[in-house]
Amino acid sequence: MPAELEQTLALLSSHRSVLGYILLSRGDHVSIIRHSGVVFEGEQGKKYASVIGKMVESVQAGLEEVSGSENDGDQIRFMRIRTKRHEIMISPDERYLLAVLHDPAP
Repeated sequence: MPAELEQTLALLSSHRSVLGYILLSRGDHVSIIRHSGVVFEGEQGKKYASVIGKMVESVQAGLEEVSGSENDGDQIRFMRIRTKRHEIMISPDERYLLAVLHDPAP
């Protein structure tokens, strides 16, 4: 794993409001490369991985549908989803999906 990515993951993990992160591979089958935080362990982590992959695919498909040919190649760069309890931030790239779950309460 690139040193820059290692450094970013360590920085994320050290932030007090971060409950965890999950780094996923992209492709036909999303798989967990690495995670931090109890929330992403075991079966719960697998559920998050699957749902995050589906969300990114769905939003990308919707973007392509509404963009039409005038925005050829437009892609998601960052997603932020806030619920009553948490906020999940997703940063996709060509090979990976990085999702961070944090407590937005001050």
